[in-house]
Amino acid sequence: MDFLLAFLIGGAICVVGQLLIDLTKLTPARILVSFVVIGVLLESVGLYQHLVDLAGCGATVPLTGFGYTLAKGTRAMINETGWLGIITGPLSSGAAGITAAIVSGLIVAFITKSKSK
Repeated sequence: MDFLLAFLIGGAICVVGQLLIDLTKLTPARILVSFVVIGVLLESVGLYQHLVDLAGCGATVPLTGFGYTLAKGTRAMINETGWLGIITGPLSSGAAGITAAIVSGLIVAFITKSKSK
């Protein structure tokens, strides 16, 4: 049942993104940034945690989950260190994902040869 809920909720988030790409004139970059901001906003009012409890990785893997991670880390570090947590919270909570993206991009850059369009 957990896998089904993760698939359905994660898929629904992705369907919303695809519909925004197909039916609006928003660029994919604006949609991606909007998803991160929506994740931050939903976590800041306490709603996204319920979705994570229900769907697990179906809610944390999409970009809204990245926003959730940033907001959750910021809140935790503000409670621990004060206002300095605004800077250190997102960096510490999102460090693993950011590092994985940088390392993956570096590996692909070394393996492939870039071409201009």
